[in-house]
Amino acid sequence: MNSDDLALFAAVVHAGSISRAAIEKGMDQSTVSRRVSLLESEVGGRLFHRSGRGVTLTERGQQLMVYAQTISSTLETAMRAMQKETGTGPARLHIGAQPTIARMTFGRLYHAFRARYPNTRIRFIEGLASQLLSDLDDGDIDLLLLYRPEHVGALSYDLLLHEGIWLLTPPDFTLPAANSIPVRQLADIPLILPSTHHGIRLMAETVAARHGFPLKLALECDGSTTMTKQLVMDGCGCTILPLAAAIEDVNAGRLKTYRLTDPGISRCVALLMGKTPWESSETWQINQIIKQTVAELVQNRYWPDTELDAALQPGHFT
Repeated sequence: MNSDDLALFAAVVHAGSISRAAIEKGMDQSTVSRRVSLLESEVGGRLFHRSGRGVTLTERGQQLMVYAQTISSTLETAMRAMQKETGTGPARLHIGAQPTIARMTFGRLYHAFRARYPNTRIRFIEGLASQLLSDLDDGDIDLLLLYRPEHVGALSYDLLLHEGIWLLTPPDFTLPAANSIPVRQLADIPLILPSTHHGIRLMAETVAARHGFPLKLALECDGSTTMTKQLVMDGCGCTILPLAAAIEDVNAGRLKTYRLTDPGISRCVALLMGKTPWESSETWQINQIIKQTVAELVQNRYWPDTELDAALQPGHFT
């Protein structure tokens, strides 16, 4: 048993399944499964209960996880101490984001952080807000980019930008207006939306309640944004999404878009900090890199239909 074995074991625990851990680690599922089996042979018992829904820890697995976390923490502490001496930045940088935000930012952020911190281990995590927030609270994510929830509760965040929400329809869907519709007209349009615990659904429900009409659901889909768009292309209904989530499909004629007006709908992209051991100056520098990268994306119009928050506008951004 070595630290790599324990790191892989911990990855399976956090992922909840061998297949997902393999994807996150960029390994073959068979390789991960074999290494877990070898580890179980070494410790003399099962570490996981296996089922069709994934894996859960056995009592022996829970005991080993304590040691895995201790060793991981020790290695992280050692790496931070060494890198602090050389000024090479944080040992790791784990950044999470919801799908559309991830699609727009991850590539640019990689290059920005690699240029500033060439020795830092960078990891990107794409997911739903609920899981990402849980990972942030657990310390598995250092920074989180997500759409500000309708009900923010006790969340502390920095606003980055405001992004318009559009109606997406099949190519043959016809509305009286050429390229925009009033929000109230959503009452008559069959929508494909996720179930009620998802952000875009909560936003849609809030807007509908504010304007006094019930949503007309064609179906609920808790799949990816890609799956929702495919259902729209297949004529199952329409949906509402940021323009950035569908711009290629719109340009290719696979989807049509209508701007929502009277009033328009937008969502705010926010930056959240996790429980990091960084020095305050390093935290400030990392935040600045993210904010500068986002500002450049918006100002150069790479992120369609967005406007920087006032704090990032020229003359305010520092």
